[in-house]
Amino acid sequence: MRALAALNLAGMAFFLLFLLGIVSGLRTFTGPAVLWLTRHGGVFAYVLAGAAIFEYFYDVQPQAPPRTSISNIISRLLSGVFVGWWGAVAAGVTPGIGAALGAAGALAGAYCSLPIRKRCIDIGGNLASGLLEDIVAIGAAALIVTHL
Repeated sequence: MRALAALNLAGMAFFLLFLLGIVSGLRTFTGPAVLWLTRHGGVFAYVLAGAAIFEYFYDVQPQAPPRTSISNIISRLLSGVFVGWWGAVAAGVTPGIGAALGAAGALAGAYCSLPIRKRCIDIGGNLASGLLEDIVAIGAAALIVTHL
C-alpha cells in the first residue's frame, strides 16, 4: 500500500512537470521564473523574472519571431528541460524523467497553443491575445509550482 502511494505521488509530480513544460512552451521564461522565485529565491530568480517580463513586452512586438522558429523552439525546449529537472529535484523524483517530460510539454505547449493564439489575435488583436497568454502562463505556473 505504501509503494502504491509513493507511485501515485511520483506520477502526480511527473504530470505536474509535464504541465510546467507546457507553460514553457507558452512563455519561455515564465516557468523557470516562477519555479525559482518560489523554491529558491536569490539573484538568479530575479534575473529570470526580469527575462520573463522582457519576454511579455517583446512578444507583442511586430518584429518578434514566431514561437515555432528554430531559435524559439530550442529556447522553449531548454526551458522545459530546466523546469522539468529542477522541478523534479524539488519534488524528490527522478530528474532525468522530469527533464524529458518538461521538454515534451514545452513542445506540446508551443505547437498546440499556436492555433489558439492565432485565433485570439484575429478576435482581439496581438496585444490582447499576448496579455491573455501572459496571464494564463503566470497563473498556471504559480498553481503548478505550489503543488509540486
